[in-house]
Amino acid sequence: MCGIMGYIGDENAADIIISGLEELEYRGYDSAGLAVGNGTEVKTAKVVGSPSGLRKETEGISGHIGIGHTRWATHGAPTVTNAHPHISGSGLFTVVHNGIIENYAELKAELEEQGFEFKSDTDTEVIAQMLEHLYNGDLKGTVSAALSRFKGSYALGIMCRDYPDCIVCAKLSSPLFAGVSRGCVYLASDVSAIAGKGDRIFRVNDGEIGILKKDGLKIFDLDGCRIRKSEIKIKAFDRNSDKGGYKHYMLKEITEQPAAVRRTLSEFINESGRIKFKGLHLTKQEIQDLDQIIFVACGSAYHVGTVGAYACEKLCKKHARAVIASEFRYMHPYLDEKTLVVIISQSGETADTLAAMRIAEKKGAKIIGIVNVENSTIAQECKNVIMTRAGKEVAVATTKAYSAQLAVVYALAIRLAEISGTLSRRETAEYVAELKAVPDKIEILLSDIEKYKSFADIADSSGYICFIGRGFDYCAAMEASLKLKEISYIPCEAYAAGELKHGTISLIDRNSLTVALCCQEELKQKTESNVNEVRARNGKTITVSSSDGDIVIPKTLDIFTPSLEVIPLQLLAYYTALKRGCPIDKPRNLAKSVTVE
Repeated sequence: MCGIMGYIGDENAADIIISGLEELEYRGYDSAGLAVGNGTEVKTAKVVGSPSGLRKETEGISGHIGIGHTRWATHGAPTVTNAHPHISGSGLFTVVHNGIIENYAELKAELEEQGFEFKSDTDTEVIAQMLEHLYNGDLKGTVSAALSRFKGSYALGIMCRDYPDCIVCAKLSSPLFAGVSRGCVYLASDVSAIAGKGDRIFRVNDGEIGILKKDGLKIFDLDGCRIRKSEIKIKAFDRNSDKGGYKHYMLKEITEQPAAVRRTLSEFINESGRIKFKGLHLTKQEIQDLDQIIFVACGSAYHVGTVGAYACEKLCKKHARAVIASEFRYMHPYLDEKTLVVIISQSGETADTLAAMRIAEKKGAKIIGIVNVENSTIAQECKNVIMTRAGKEVAVATTKAYSAQLAVVYALAIRLAEISGTLSRRETAEYVAELKAVPDKIEILLSDIEKYKSFADIADSSGYICFIGRGFDYCAAMEASLKLKEISYIPCEAYAAGELKHGTISLIDRNSLTVALCCQEELKQKTESNVNEVRARNGKTITVSSSDGDIVIPKTLDIFTPSLEVIPLQLLAYYTALKRGCPIDKPRNLAKSVTVE
């Protein structure tokens, strides 16, 4: 959610840090700040809003070492005082921090008893003050001692006045990377901020402390033992952040969905049309022995999981369900070696999803991770990983990453069914052929995107919007509702169409809009009956169908309809937000990667 950028070298640190923070804006922010050292003193600058505002604030500030931060508020309002970096009482330590220190209140009380005074409402200031409290002249040892006091998650960039030539970093359950080039070292919470800058990129792992100096990087464990690190590789398409002539990243990324799905499918569908996952190491017997399949994720990835659960129930003939990751641990789920847990996360860093994966692993379940970032925590920790190839997604509201995830869960359901013997070779080939045709059908829907603008006029004039559908249509309805509320700020919900009469219909009037997804042929008449109930109460309606709706999608097999019907509804959300003048790529209060629980 928050962003960290650090630099030490020969160039002006402030310029490099601000540029890096601007690269991280897509992760979400409400304030920004930096600290720059020149060998004798450390100067800070902070602003509420975009990190680009730091340029004016840092005029006259120069130095060759510094740390910066974009903040997404958790403790305390978005103010200059609460913005990072935070400084200890005497100015000895300067700290930037992603994550949450869960026991900060008790540590703060302890430090206040020792005479420390706090200026901000943040948990991060506790880190700076604790470092000063424990400091004994040994920087690395002090950091290690302080880390042992913290509960929660953190990615840290630390500067110490007594060590003006280095930055210390550390992490636990929050991403952090270092980039090394000749004569300089970079630090960032997202590899995109230093891709193309560092000649060699390294991932800092949980329980490691890094020392960044102009001449290189050294990594130690918490006991002070040196760790030899292997550099990670960054794919070229992960570095592309150009809008390509589009007004917004979101619209560009909507149009990139056919390519993202094709690229993803090419990873595991070979030339003969067989599905083979390179990162899947489950045996045939382990798959055949499975009793249940659970998809665990948050937000849009959870909606992908609901599609996966429906698909596995239909094709694999096994118990399948989707669970919101933040609720997973509180359900005390029954898991054993005959349970498959499918973890879905675009960033691979989603805190609740990561916690659920670790719970499932402890209980002995088989685990498959579906992620879009190769060097993410989930990708590193999970034994069975399937990569999506959506490329870098800048807009906060996901589109192409969602579609790439759908492609994976379809293929996974087909492959599991084939191995389980619930799909014949002929049936498997039919499903694979239709799956391979999905990108072409998405292109058909994108061939004339202007025609969806008129529907945005209807949505904009509505005080309440309801998306309904049955089966796979309901899964797509949930995603469509989320997209619209995320970027247009119009209150809207998604319901299984059969639930409309059980309370929600009381909200229907001439100021409401019901968007009905009717693409499941065997369920179409039932949903159309719900549409008639809405119209009888003067509610406005938009229908999505593969035959005679207001919005018509190409025909496909039922399980693949979410991939198609979501496209015009993404555009409905986009054009509605555009009409309302909303900040489409960076909606208020939202972050691209949710790394706190």
